[in-house]
Amino acid sequence: MSNQTNASVEEQELHTKQKMVRGSLWMTLGSVISRLLGAVYIIPWYAWMGENAKIANGLFGKGYNVYALFLMIATAGIPGAVAKQLSHYNSLNEYGISRRLFKRTLVIMGVFGLLFSGLMYFISPILAAGNQDLVPVMRSLSWAVLIFPCMSVIRGYFQGNQNMMPSAVSQVVEQVARVFYMLLMTFIIMKVQQGDYVDAVVQSTFAAFIGMVAAFAVLIYFYMRQKPEMDRLIAASNNKMSISENHMITEMIKQAIPFTIVGSGITLFKLVDQFTFEPIMASFTNYSGKQLEALFTLFSANPDKLIMITISLATGVAVTSLPLVTEAFTLKNERGLAKLIEDNIQLLLFIMIPATLGMITLAKPMYVLFYEPDVLGINLLIQSSVVGLVMGYFILVSTTLQGLYKNTDTIVMLMIGLGIKLVVQYPLIKVFEVYGPLIATAIGLTVSSILITKGIHKVAKFDYFVILRRTLLITIFSVVMSLVVLISRAGLSLFLNPERKFQAMIIVLVAVCIGVLVYAYLALKVRLIDHLVGPKAEKYRAKLKIK
Repeated sequence: MSNQTNASVEEQELHTKQKMVRGSLWMTLGSVISRLLGAVYIIPWYAWMGENAKIANGLFGKGYNVYALFLMIATAGIPGAVAKQLSHYNSLNEYGISRRLFKRTLVIMGVFGLLFSGLMYFISPILAAGNQDLVPVMRSLSWAVLIFPCMSVIRGYFQGNQNMMPSAVSQVVEQVARVFYMLLMTFIIMKVQQGDYVDAVVQSTFAAFIGMVAAFAVLIYFYMRQKPEMDRLIAASNNKMSISENHMITEMIKQAIPFTIVGSGITLFKLVDQFTFEPIMASFTNYSGKQLEALFTLFSANPDKLIMITISLATGVAVTSLPLVTEAFTLKNERGLAKLIEDNIQLLLFIMIPATLGMITLAKPMYVLFYEPDVLGINLLIQSSVVGLVMGYFILVSTTLQGLYKNTDTIVMLMIGLGIKLVVQYPLIKVFEVYGPLIATAIGLTVSSILITKGIHKVAKFDYFVILRRTLLITIFSVVMSLVVLISRAGLSLFLNPERKFQAMIIVLVAVCIGVLVYAYLALKVRLIDHLVGPKAEKYRAKLKIK
């Protein structure tokens, strides 16, 4: 009997791991492809902006920082809360409650979208802090706030049902539509009409609304396809729980507010930079306003386009893990919960450590490919890549701790890190100038991440040693991969000029392919990947003829 129980537990753990890997794969693919599209567009866009490229990209980045905050406020953390609560009720076989909750939340989010879209539009002159060019940029982004809350609820619905594919596909469609409109309008304004770069930026940011309309249509399509299956599950539900809609909404709001605050964490760190960097620098340097805007672009807007590709890997894992963590916690599956958290952290580091080191190694050709030869910009990209690794880890662990219903603890730990950022911001900028904000962010988020990890361990009692041991192995493999990539880059540079865009692109593509093959071979050879994907690793070894 004991053997049967153990076999059942192992089978359940394997099933959970497969759901985690499958869901993470979909979300990671969706996030990475959409982020790649969101980065690749910068190559022609930056070139078409001409001499105003840096300032235009800075204007774009500043608008998006405020926009990101409004998206978080407008959705009020509801998508994450929807996924969490739906997973809770579904695990209890109460699918009827899940649907009622989804429908009521959708109506509420429609009202939120209308309210906060209007608010962002009308207070844009205040938020622009005297930068008149920023006002139309923010107003063009306010249209996307109108539709985003409802769209996010539907994504939360699919994630709560542990179906990540619709969200992933909608992300890609959203980005394709957005980039197409952005590039088309920028080309017409800057190259055909010889127009003003501010108008081009305004149309580029309005493209967010175009992309969301396309994504919303995709989500509705998948919802209608899944509806018959959900009808069947509702018909077979226990239907033993009787909960009023007011109670459901109250519980949702209790869960949502912490998600809003924590979900805005990285955006809050960026807004600190946006509102303090230029005034602090102006207080002890003689840089002009335009020079300070260009410096802000170099450490914030430009690297963000690239490091968000690696950060999206963390988002994919975090979004997938949330309903699984909540399900294991709800069912009081202590062993399964600890194993799940160990696997989540290892999966994140398995992807992000080599991605970060790879970006550092290829920083020069990548920066040239997307922007232009610039020593300071390249150095800031290297530093931003390290900060991006910290951001990715923070996203995962903060989401996990909220999945364990430790919302207040997560907020407190975030605020401690943000407080440290505010305290060290001025002295670090004073000493390191443009590098200062990145160092301050790294310190603040590292402190928050350590505190949150300890908070998770108190609840889940996962094995630190297993994670540290495998992280060391991942790091060793990543360093080996980076050395091979470095040698490849150096060899290719003998024949290709890394300061020419097309030739830089060839160097990046070839070096990345070599790096991925080396890392995958090492991970399969020593069976490191087996701990993350299970029996499928054996199939990969057989296909690649690795013993």
